[in-house]
Amino acid sequence: MTDHIKRTLEDGNVHNHLKLKLGVSGAAETGHCGVDALDKAKELGREIARQGAIIVTGATTGFPLWAAMGAKEMHGISVGLSPASGEKEHVNVYRLPIDYMDLIIYTGFGYPGRDLLFTQSCDAMFIGCGRIGTIHEFTIAFEDGRPIGILEGSWETAKELKEILEKGHRPNDKIVFDSDPKRLVEKVIALALKDKVKDFQIPSPVSTAPHDGPQWS
Repeated sequence: MTDHIKRTLEDGNVHNHLKLKLGVSGAAETGHCGVDALDKAKELGREIARQGAIIVTGATTGFPLWAAMGAKEMHGISVGLSPASGEKEHVNVYRLPIDYMDLIIYTGFGYPGRDLLFTQSCDAMFIGCGRIGTIHEFTIAFEDGRPIGILEGSWETAKELKEILEKGHRPNDKIVFDSDPKRLVEKVIALALKDKVKDFQIPSPVSTAPHDGPQWS
């Protein structure tokens, strides 16, 4: 065992992939969102980072970008999933930012495919002020059984989603509402932790030594 691997095992970094990955979905254009949208988005991102989770977004502008800004203010890790197939297309065709993200994954699947991969990459989702794309990501998370935190504010999205849920005839105990970002993050993390691997063990390496038993290819 190398010293680097030994140090990694001792300080727990080998299991960084077990950190919660919390997605933030919201409108890329926020003119309809109201005066408190920026502050609430940034505070949501800050709280995600404070709780030691990784923020994941659709690598877009508006509400998700503000949340990523908040997470980076707290020195959190920010990951974005882009609809583009590469950085040039991301910037020049889709006109999307590369700031406030430690890693951008270029899916090449456009917005519908990006939404699917983005949502499935997260342990839980947060829904802020949104438009039709946000509702799309909400329905994917709903069908996948992801915990969902819906942030209430001066926008209509939370009310619209409540109406969808009331008329959808599909009870779901993994969806929570709150107007306070800190309380909402705490509620969603409690739900998400129920689905996380708790006692991960590094599998023993497979022996390649010759033996006398039967051989299979």
